Amino acid sequence: METINVQIRKIAGNEDLPLPEYMTRLAAGMDLFAAVAAEETILPGARKKIPTGIVISLPEGYEAQIRPRSGLALHQGLTLLNSPGTIDADYRGEIALIVINHGDAPFVVKRGARLAQMVVQKICRVQWVEAPQLDETPRGEGGFGHT
Repeated sequence: METINVQIRKIAGNEDLPLPEYMTRLAAGMDLFAAVAAEETILPGARKKIPTGIVISLPEGYEAQIRPRSGLALHQGLTLLNSPGTIDADYRGEIALIVINHGDAPFVVKRGARLAQMVVQKICRVQWVEAPQLDETPRGEGGFGHT
């Protein structure tokens, strides 16, 4: 498995929180932790921007995808609105999570709670080549429940 070095900095006041971390040896995503100063309650149907207390510097040619945690989605109805969120290699601001509560009960975000996961991926650039006709496939134009 390939490993890359990524620079990270904790924002002042968040030294007590762990860096994003893989929870198992073969996990694709690293858990991100809530850097709330005090408990935040997200009511059913409401959304909040939750800070993570970190900034990163990805190498050129990479992105970080921010994704929901499946357990929170299943058990509490908590997910991310812009999922997956994209952190570009030139972004230097704090990583924040747009969390929405689709559950039936208020959800309390505590400092250090694992709310999302981050997956770092290689990206490529597309150079469009206009064509008068595309190659044919058995599926063709079928979509939106076609298969």
